[in-house]
Amino acid sequence: MKYDIEFSIYAFETYDSITDQIEERWGFKILSDFEKRVVEVLEKIQGSPFIFQAIDAGQRIRKCVIHGNCSVFYEVKENQVEILFFLDNRQDPVF
Repeated sequence: MKYDIEFSIYAFETYDSITDQIEERWGFKILSDFEKRVVEVLEKIQGSPFIFQAIDAGQRIRKCVIHGNCSVFYEVKENQVEILFFLDNRQDPVF
């Protein structure tokens, strides 16, 4: 079963912020590589959302490291996955 993927507004904002930084610091080629990696990760999450690390006791909210510098946090619901936000791993920890 494939889960539907939905993005929160905050997910869009944090993704845009991270991609802007990548393009500014390292250029379009690295940005393109990063975007391809995000698509691969989202496809994995869509097919098997429970394969990545749970960060809460109920195992609904999970974290996937996209790259050493970036992770995505998402919540697994009945038949959908909500992408909550993207995090620059160099920031202070959220949890």
